Amino acid sequence: MSPGIQALLAGTPIIVAAVLLVGLQWPARRAMPIVYLTAAGIALFFWEMSFNRVLASTIQGFIVTVAVLWIIFGAIMLLNTLQNSGAISTIRAGFTNISPDRRVQVLILAWLFGCFIEGASGFGTPAAIAAPLLVAIGFPALGAIMVGMMIQSTPVSFGAVGTPIIIGVTNGLDHIAIGNQLTATGSSWEAFVQIITSEVAIGHAIVGTLMPLLMVMMLTRFFGKNKSWKEGLAMAPFALFTGLAFAVPYALTGIFLGPEFPSLIGALFGMAIVVPAARKGFLTPKTVWDFAPQEEWPKAWFGTITPKKPSLDERKISLPMAWTPYILVALILVASRVFPALKSALLSLSFGWRNILGEAGVSSSIEPLYLPGGILLFVCVLTLFLHRMKFSQFTAAAGSAGKTLLGAGFVLMFTIPMVRILINSGINGADLVSMPVAMADYVAVTFGSVYPFFAPTVGGLGAFIAGSNTVSNMMLSQFQLEVANALSVSGAVMLSLQAMGAAAGNMIAIHNVVAASATVGLLGQEGRTIRMTIIPTTFYLIALGILGLVAVYVLGLTDPLMGL
Repeated sequence: MSPGIQALLAGTPIIVAAVLLVGLQWPARRAMPIVYLTAAGIALFFWEMSFNRVLASTIQGFIVTVAVLWIIFGAIMLLNTLQNSGAISTIRAGFTNISPDRRVQVLILAWLFGCFIEGASGFGTPAAIAAPLLVAIGFPALGAIMVGMMIQSTPVSFGAVGTPIIIGVTNGLDHIAIGNQLTATGSSWEAFVQIITSEVAIGHAIVGTLMPLLMVMMLTRFFGKNKSWKEGLAMAPFALFTGLAFAVPYALTGIFLGPEFPSLIGALFGMAIVVPAARKGFLTPKTVWDFAPQEEWPKAWFGTITPKKPSLDERKISLPMAWTPYILVALILVASRVFPALKSALLSLSFGWRNILGEAGVSSSIEPLYLPGGILLFVCVLTLFLHRMKFSQFTAAAGSAGKTLLGAGFVLMFTIPMVRILINSGINGADLVSMPVAMADYVAVTFGSVYPFFAPTVGGLGAFIAGSNTVSNMMLSQFQLEVANALSVSGAVMLSLQAMGAAAGNMIAIHNVVAASATVGLLGQEGRTIRMTIIPTTFYLIALGILGLVAVYVLGLTDPLMGL
């Protein structure tokens, strides 16, 4: 079998996913079972993997799926708990009277608050929360969806307390084999993941600093009376100040604390700095910018749902108490990662299966207390008492989170096992390299040394297809690492480009656009939204591609795996 045919067959599951999800616009719940069967069929009949190994890989994928769903449930449960307690309404109300300038409002309400929600909850919740809030204070529904989707960029790689890195990259790689290689060099898996985390944090901080300015310029260009880029550019000093106020603590957190906290801490510091500055008019233009009167808006700008504007008089709890659960999440997560005794205690409860069905290297485990899901649920229980909630409100939050879990769970039960089959296909009867290696070898020969420029776009396409940074990382991380090996460049750099590109791809992910549009009654206009958000997505991917070339060929960044 020629290398080209091997690469084509290995890439067929991803091609099938693209055709079904994008071309035919099938929902993921219909498409992913077919994609899984395609991967399993190719593994059995072309790679000649044993049925036992395919089955073991599938079981391994199920175990990983449970870990992912545990985090999703905790994240959505906390959000629902705070919505039912009145905390989200209180937090929204606290933001509404900071400035009459719509450009300032979008920077604080959408960018900073949205980045915080992404860090805490992920999975598309920032746009679902920010868009109705912006509509409630007078934004066009279409404009609210556009800026809501732009939130889905810089903070996403560390969304849901680091899930795209902790779960996505980790479970997208041959963890055991790579860990053994790292140990042989005197390094460790944890150190390697931290290198990736640091590079992701720095790369996102560089590009993401410009995102608030681009967000404002997009708003004035597409939804301003004068359709002017310049009216957004006039906010450049304050927008860049906002970008730096988020990006600097974001990057430092990623470098020194790990993947769980950058978006959370970056947003908290950013709000603490930017909100007082906005109240005092620091670096803001003297001219206040607003939309044209609503009677002049095109019909396409309106949604069918008009949320009620939050009122300070309707707050059920104080603003500090409303923020307390999120602060507790950040504090407990930090403590669980930096204090060895607490970390050891949380890791002591573990469920797993080594060498599943006797297949060497096919293993997986779950640590429910150490995973962010356990900590999030613990804070949910504390919130029940702190906010003096009725138990019925708490159970309603759990029920709603459970319904969300069922939808995500069905898709992931096919997606993650498919990824594990691809990764574990290196042991086979046809004496072929694993499927990701086959794809990587062909790509390396085709694109050669310029491939690092395209690596973020590959990650972005994965997110566009799957609607998830985490899933894109799981599907493509091993592929990206193998390309790095074939080109003799840093695998950590290539994996960081994958993670960052997958984050940028969320801005045009159809699944996310549909979910956000539903919150303001704007279903059916997804194409219009994507035509706008393709602009920041293209900017982000090109900027990341240039950073990738600089990192590899100018700075010459390395990692412990190079030279093996």
